[in-house]
Amino acid sequence: MDKKKDGAKWKKTLRLFLTFMKIGLFTFGGGYAMIPLIERETVERKQWITGDEILEIVAIAESTPGPIAINAATFVGWRTAGAAGAAAATAGVVLPSFLIITAVSFLLARFRSNRAVSYAFAGIRAGVLALIVKALWSMFKKCPKGLFCYLIMAFAFAAAAFLPVNVIWIILLCAAFGVARALFLKRRDGRDPS
Repeated sequence: MDKKKDGAKWKKTLRLFLTFMKIGLFTFGGGYAMIPLIERETVERKQWITGDEILEIVAIAESTPGPIAINAATFVGWRTAGAAGAAAATAGVVLPSFLIITAVSFLLARFRSNRAVSYAFAGIRAGVLALIVKALWSMFKKCPKGLFCYLIMAFAFAAAAFLPVNVIWIILLCAAFGVARALFLKRRDGRDPS
Protein backbone atom coordinates (compact mmCIF):
# COMPACT_ATOMS: atom_id res chain seq x y z
CA MET A 1 0.00 0.00 0.00
CA ASP A 2 2.76 2.45 0.94
CA LYS A 3 4.76 1.52 -2.16
CA LYS A 4 1.71 2.21 -4.31
CA LYS A 5 1.17 5.58 -2.60
CA ASP A 6 4.86 6.47 -2.93
CA GLY A 7 4.78 5.49 -6.60
CA ALA A 8 1.77 7.74 -7.26
CA LYS A 9 3.43 10.65 -5.44
CA TRP A 10 6.65 10.10 -7.42
CA LYS A 11 4.68 10.11 -10.72
CA LYS A 12 2.85 13.31 -9.79
CA THR A 13 6.15 14.96 -8.80
CA LEU A 14 7.72 13.90 -12.10
CA ARG A 15 4.68 15.25 -14.01
CA LEU A 16 5.05 18.56 -12.17
CA PHE A 17 8.74 18.73 -13.12
CA LEU A 18 8.08 17.92 -16.79
CA THR A 19 5.10 20.28 -17.05
CA PHE A 20 7.00 23.22 -15.62
CA MET A 21 10.08 22.37 -17.65
CA LYS A 22 7.91 22.58 -20.78
CA ILE A 23 6.52 25.93 -19.61
CA GLY A 24 10.03 27.21 -18.91
CA LEU A 25 11.34 25.93 -22.22
CA PHE A 26 8.67 27.44 -24.48
CA THR A 27 8.09 30.80 -22.81
CA PHE A 28 10.14 33.89 -23.49
CA GLY A 29 9.77 37.19 -21.71
CA GLY A 30 9.73 36.35 -18.04
CA GLY A 31 7.11 35.46 -15.50
CA TYR A 32 4.18 37.49 -16.76
CA ALA A 33 4.47 35.83 -20.14
CA MET A 34 4.40 32.42 -18.39
CA ILE A 35 1.16 33.04 -16.49
CA PRO A 36 -1.18 32.07 -19.37
CA LEU A 37 0.79 28.86 -19.94
CA ILE A 38 0.85 28.02 -16.23
CA GLU A 39 -2.90 28.58 -16.10
CA ARG A 40 -3.58 26.47 -19.19
CA GLU A 41 -1.40 23.57 -18.02
CA THR A 42 -2.32 23.49 -14.33
CA VAL A 43 -5.98 24.56 -14.43
CA GLU A 44 -7.36 23.55 -17.83
CA ARG A 45 -5.29 20.53 -18.87
CA LYS A 46 -4.09 18.86 -15.66
CA GLN A 47 -6.78 20.28 -13.33
CA TRP A 48 -4.34 20.31 -10.43
CA ILE A 49 -5.79 23.61 -9.17
CA THR A 50 -8.85 25.76 -9.87
CA GLY A 51 -9.12 29.06 -11.69
CA ASP A 52 -9.65 30.87 -8.38
CA GLU A 53 -6.57 29.22 -6.91
CA ILE A 54 -4.37 30.30 -9.83
CA LEU A 55 -5.53 33.88 -9.31
CA GLU A 56 -4.58 33.64 -5.62
CA ILE A 57 -1.26 32.01 -6.48
CA VAL A 58 -0.38 34.76 -8.97
CA ALA A 59 -1.30 37.44 -6.41
CA ILE A 60 0.90 35.78 -3.78
CA ALA A 61 3.71 35.17 -6.29
CA GLU A 62 3.70 38.87 -7.21
CA SER A 63 3.82 39.88 -3.56
CA THR A 64 6.70 37.65 -2.50
CA PRO A 65 10.38 38.23 -3.30
CA GLY A 66 11.71 36.56 -6.41
CA PRO A 67 10.60 36.04 -9.99
CA ILE A 68 6.86 35.56 -10.38
CA ALA A 69 7.11 32.42 -12.53
CA ILE A 70 9.37 30.66 -10.04
CA ASN A 71 7.15 31.68 -7.13
CA ALA A 72 4.01 30.56 -8.99
CA ALA A 73 5.62 27.22 -9.88
CA THR A 74 6.62 26.72 -6.26
CA PHE A 75 3.12 27.47 -4.97
CA VAL A 76 1.43 25.24 -7.57
CA GLY A 77 3.86 22.42 -6.78
CA TRP A 78 3.24 22.82 -3.07
CA ARG A 79 -0.55 22.71 -3.47
CA THR A 80 -0.32 19.74 -5.79
CA ALA A 81 2.28 17.48 -4.13
CA GLY A 82 3.71 19.18 -1.04
CA ALA A 83 7.40 19.95 -0.57
CA ALA A 84 8.55 17.46 -3.22
CA GLY A 85 6.11 18.99 -5.71
CA ALA A 86 7.31 22.50 -4.90
CA ALA A 87 10.93 21.48 -5.45
CA ALA A 88 10.11 19.63 -8.68
CA ALA A 89 8.03 22.46 -10.17
CA THR A 90 10.65 25.06 -9.23
CA ALA A 91 13.51 23.01 -10.68
CA GLY A 92 11.49 22.36 -13.83
CA VAL A 93 10.72 26.00 -14.52
CA VAL A 94 14.30 27.16 -13.77
CA LEU A 95 16.28 24.50 -15.64
CA PRO A 96 15.47 25.52 -19.25
CA SER A 97 16.22 29.19 -18.58
CA PHE A 98 19.48 28.33 -16.89
CA LEU A 99 20.61 26.15 -19.78
CA ILE A 100 19.47 28.62 -22.46
CA ILE A 101 21.07 31.63 -20.76
CA THR A 102 24.32 29.71 -20.36
CA ALA A 103 24.33 28.82 -24.07
CA VAL A 104 23.25 32.29 -25.22
CA SER A 105 25.89 34.04 -23.13
CA PHE A 106 28.58 32.21 -25.10
CA LEU A 107 26.96 32.87 -28.49
CA LEU A 108 25.53 36.38 -28.11
CA ALA A 109 28.83 38.21 -28.26
CA ARG A 110 29.63 36.51 -31.57
CA PHE A 111 26.27 37.09 -33.24
CA ARG A 112 25.07 40.37 -31.69
CA SER A 113 25.55 42.36 -34.90
CA ASN A 114 23.84 39.73 -37.08
CA ARG A 115 20.65 41.15 -38.63
CA ALA A 116 18.73 37.87 -38.41
CA VAL A 117 19.43 37.68 -34.67
CA SER A 118 18.26 41.28 -34.21
CA TYR A 119 15.04 40.58 -36.13
CA ALA A 120 14.46 37.37 -34.16
CA PHE A 121 14.71 39.26 -30.86
CA ALA A 122 12.33 41.95 -32.15
CA GLY A 123 9.81 39.24 -33.04
CA ILE A 124 10.25 37.59 -29.64
CA ARG A 125 9.60 40.94 -27.89
CA ALA A 126 6.36 41.39 -29.83
CA GLY A 127 5.22 37.88 -28.94
CA VAL A 128 6.08 38.45 -25.27
CA LEU A 129 3.98 41.61 -25.23
CA ALA A 130 1.01 39.61 -26.55
CA LEU A 131 1.46 36.99 -23.81
CA ILE A 132 1.61 39.68 -21.10
CA VAL A 133 -1.56 41.34 -22.43
CA LYS A 134 -3.28 37.93 -22.47
CA ALA A 135 -2.27 37.35 -18.83
CA LEU A 136 -3.60 40.80 -17.92
CA TRP A 137 -6.92 40.09 -19.64
CA SER A 138 -7.25 36.66 -18.05
CA MET A 139 -6.57 38.04 -14.56
CA PHE A 140 -8.92 40.99 -15.14
CA LYS A 141 -11.80 38.67 -16.05
CA LYS A 142 -11.35 36.69 -12.82
CA CYS A 143 -10.86 39.65 -10.47
CA PRO A 144 -13.76 41.06 -8.47
CA LYS A 145 -15.47 43.95 -10.26
CA GLY A 146 -16.70 47.20 -8.76
CA LEU A 147 -15.79 50.84 -8.34
CA PHE A 148 -13.39 50.17 -5.46
CA CYS A 149 -11.45 47.55 -7.46
CA TYR A 150 -11.27 49.82 -10.52
CA LEU A 151 -9.98 52.70 -8.39
CA ILE A 152 -7.30 50.50 -6.83
CA MET A 153 -6.31 49.23 -10.27
CA ALA A 154 -6.08 52.78 -11.66
CA PHE A 155 -4.08 53.95 -8.65
CA ALA A 156 -1.64 51.04 -8.93
CA PHE A 157 -1.17 51.53 -12.67
CA ALA A 158 -0.64 55.30 -12.35
CA ALA A 159 1.79 54.91 -9.46
CA ALA A 160 3.81 52.18 -11.21
CA ALA A 161 3.83 53.89 -14.61
CA PHE A 162 4.32 57.53 -13.71
CA LEU A 163 5.82 57.82 -10.22
CA PRO A 164 9.28 56.83 -9.03
CA VAL A 165 7.79 54.48 -6.43
CA ASN A 166 9.04 50.99 -5.67
CA VAL A 167 6.48 48.42 -6.80
CA ILE A 168 6.66 46.68 -3.42
CA TRP A 169 5.17 49.77 -1.76
CA ILE A 170 2.37 49.84 -4.34
CA ILE A 171 1.53 46.19 -3.70
CA LEU A 172 1.60 46.67 0.08
CA LEU A 173 -0.56 49.78 -0.14
CA CYS A 174 -3.11 48.04 -2.39
CA ALA A 175 -3.22 45.11 0.02
CA ALA A 176 -3.76 47.51 2.92
CA PHE A 177 -6.62 49.20 1.04
CA GLY A 178 -8.21 45.80 0.39
CA VAL A 179 -7.94 44.74 4.04
CA ALA A 180 -9.30 48.10 5.24
CA ARG A 181 -12.26 47.81 2.87
CA ALA A 182 -13.01 44.26 3.98
CA LEU A 183 -12.91 45.27 7.64
CA PHE A 184 -15.10 48.30 6.97
CA LEU A 185 -17.73 46.27 5.10
CA LYS A 186 -17.68 43.54 7.72
CA ARG A 187 -18.19 46.05 10.51
CA ARG A 188 -20.83 48.05 8.62
CA ASP A 189 -22.89 45.24 7.15
CA GLY A 190 -21.71 42.17 8.98
CA ARG A 191 -21.10 40.51 5.60
CA ASP A 192 -18.27 39.03 3.64
CA PRO A 193 -16.97 41.70 1.19
CA SER A 194 -16.33 39.25 -1.67
